[in-house]
Amino acid sequence: MGFTYIGTIVGAGFASGQEIFQFVTRYGSKSVLIIAVSVLLFILAGAKIMLLAHSIGASSYHQFNQYVFGSRAGFWINTFTLLTLLCTTGVMLAGSGALFAQQLGGFYQAGVIATALLVYFITSRGMHAIMTVNTLVVPLMLGFTVLIGIRTFIMNGMDFPPFNGSINAAGWALSPFLYVAFNLSLALAVLVPLGSEMQDRRVLIGGSVVGGIGLGILLLLSNYVLLVHSADALRAEVPMAMIVSLLGPFVQWMFSLIILGEIFTTLVGNVFGLTRQLQVFPSFQVDSRFIIVGLLMVCYIISQFGFSTLVHHLYPLFSYLGAGTLLMIFLTKHKPSG
Repeated sequence: MGFTYIGTIVGAGFASGQEIFQFVTRYGSKSVLIIAVSVLLFILAGAKIMLLAHSIGASSYHQFNQYVFGSRAGFWINTFTLLTLLCTTGVMLAGSGALFAQQLGGFYQAGVIATALLVYFITSRGMHAIMTVNTLVVPLMLGFTVLIGIRTFIMNGMDFPPFNGSINAAGWALSPFLYVAFNLSLALAVLVPLGSEMQDRRVLIGGSVVGGIGLGILLLLSNYVLLVHSADALRAEVPMAMIVSLLGPFVQWMFSLIILGEIFTTLVGNVFGLTRQLQVFPSFQVDSRFIIVGLLMVCYIISQFGFSTLVHHLYPLFSYLGAGTLLMIFLTKHKPSG
């Protein structure tokens, strides 16, 4: 379950290094503190979300938000979450196409369509299939990140180049909260039904701890690598790809496959959550496979705007809006819905 948590959080922005650089690395010496706070928030908030979903029996984030915010505010929060998930799923599809074209020598559209077909195959088989995929992909991702960290340490040690980072003090203090808020507002789509379906509350708490620690390891290692190569990372659109290219073609090829796996785990989680929400409405009381196909068609259209354009314009907005959601979740008490 901890692997499913990690796989839901990690996506194209995380794997490329762009998300970590923007929220963590660019603050230089403050980056380790940002990671420590982020890990604590991932553990506490992840457990809170799943335990609350378990106690109220929420099978979708639609029901969860209605409970946390009330019917009126919940409607707007659910609308925001729906749009966020649709847009980020489009971002992930765009990322798969860009990676397929740039790193694997294929065609952009072929990468997008092939990824969408795989997402349909897994998502239509339910939560068990999603957990199985994460159990396979996440350990590979962790292992590869550790190897990159070790290789970088052997080559560079703790020799960091001069890097001033961001001088915005308020920015670094807010960064862990915005980072976790953004990611968890998306992870609700998987964490809520996961919390509802799991019978043992101790498993939910343990999964949050494992997931939070795993994310912390990934953040620390990726941040270290980005700091060592900060001068180049500052100019790169995909910092980790640039860094990995220095380690040889085989490592670069493996990195491309790992990123595709990370994108895929987030995609299946997003589409699964969107399907669960839409099935709440009477108009969507149909076979879930039809809903999945419709969602993938909409996300395919969104993906045509391109990966970098979508990331730069959408992610900062969603971070600030997600902060309010995270605050309300922490303030909500565990009690059965009446």
